[in-house]
Amino acid sequence: MSSKPNRPAYRLGRRLLRYLGKSAVIVLVLFVLPVGCQYAKQLQRDDANWWDLRRDSSDQAPPISSDTAVIQVYAARAARWRGNLGVHTWVAYKRTSDLTYRRIEVIGYYAYYGNNSVRVRKGNPDGYWFGNRPTLLREITGGTDVDEMITRIEKAAENYPYPRTYRVWPGPNSNTFIAWLARSVPELNLELPPTAIGKDYLPNGSIAALTPSRRGAQISLGGYAGVLLGVEEGIEMNVLGATVGVDFWPPAIKLPALGRLGFDDVRRYDFNE
Repeated sequence: MSSKPNRPAYRLGRRLLRYLGKSAVIVLVLFVLPVGCQYAKQLQRDDANWWDLRRDSSDQAPPISSDTAVIQVYAARAARWRGNLGVHTWVAYKRTSDLTYRRIEVIGYYAYYGNNSVRVRKGNPDGYWFGNRPTLLREITGGTDVDEMITRIEKAAENYPYPRTYRVWPGPNSNTFIAWLARSVPELNLELPPTAIGKDYLPNGSIAALTPSRRGAQISLGGYAGVLLGVEEGIEMNVLGATVGVDFWPPAIKLPALGRLGFDDVRRYDFNE
């Protein structure tokens, strides 16, 4: 005596398998292949001694002789293997009366030894980061209005909640810090790149917040997963720290490891005008 298959259950099973197969392809294309491509690109650099890598200026900062106040935000591929996946970000600035630039950022190894990882130092604002040329993300120039923004940045740095805690993944790290600063200066309209792992780690255990540009909103579960929607950022989805998304203006696709594919998003604002 033969038994006939349960056709509704059979059809449901086939549909489920097709759905899972398509989902696996999407995950492979969006999350795995970009990481592999970037890793292959970075392999040729990994055998270099870190002390031989470039640290000199990339000639992107305005001349120090200017009496104009300047704020710039940079991102550069992180050192060694970490550069396969993400970037390190920092802020450089000078007041109208300053004779040198200052650079403010989080340096992880200070936290590893129990020290304050928030570093403010004079010197090169736009230097190569372990041989990697930095990308300018934002620039603000002007007079006393920009001086006041710098004061806000320094105050926000003093109040950063994780000065002695650093985790490469999922945060808090240098990108968590720059996202924290950006929220104190909404004039930057800062959109951090998808490779800024840690930008979605929300401080103080929050699961919802304004985006760093303060022109959108995001939900994040400890930096491990989340979604973001903003005027500057477009739409982003974070899975285990890997970000995929679409920026509507300037148009671009955002992929893990590879970063932004499309039009550049550098913005310059002159408060003298």
